[in-house]
Amino acid sequence: NEDRERAWSASRETKLETIPNCEACAKPTPEEVQGWAQSFDKLMKSPAGRNVFREFLRTEYSEENMLFWLACEELKTECNKHTIDEKARMIYEDYISILSPKEVSLDSRVREVINRKMQEPSSHTFDDAQLQIYTLMHRDSYPRFLNSAIYKSLLQTVSHSSSES
Repeated sequence: NEDRERAWSASRETKLETIPNCEACAKPTPEEVQGWAQSFDKLMKSPAGRNVFREFLRTEYSEENMLFWLACEELKTECNKHTIDEKARMIYEDYISILSPKEVSLDSRVREVINRKMQEPSSHTFDDAQLQIYTLMHRDSYPRFLNSAIYKSLLQTVSHSSSES
């Protein structure tokens, strides 16, 4: 049984490593993994938490929500006007454009605001949209994530491995 769990754990770690553009992060502690159930903010502030949640979102065909949120976070760190323009256009094409296969679900008011702001993009062009997607993930996907096999088995694995040490 322990060998099976070790093999499962190893295959799980490799799966996370093969997620394209997955954030590099340390293995989460049992306390950290348990904390994700206490608050969506804790989950989203943790690189390991975002990776696991992103893996779950992929199973629900809504990974673009996390990818959009991460792209917005990255844009906020930019200071160079030319880079901001470039990244804003890419985010728009990838996640806002109705022609994109990775389009995120936004209401018409937020879309209008973005269309206006795209005339002169800034690092905060997508703030309203990012908040709307964050809220959507929090209300919609997060409760299902906490009940998912992905989260439950990770919780079991980290609890089990910490009790061995």
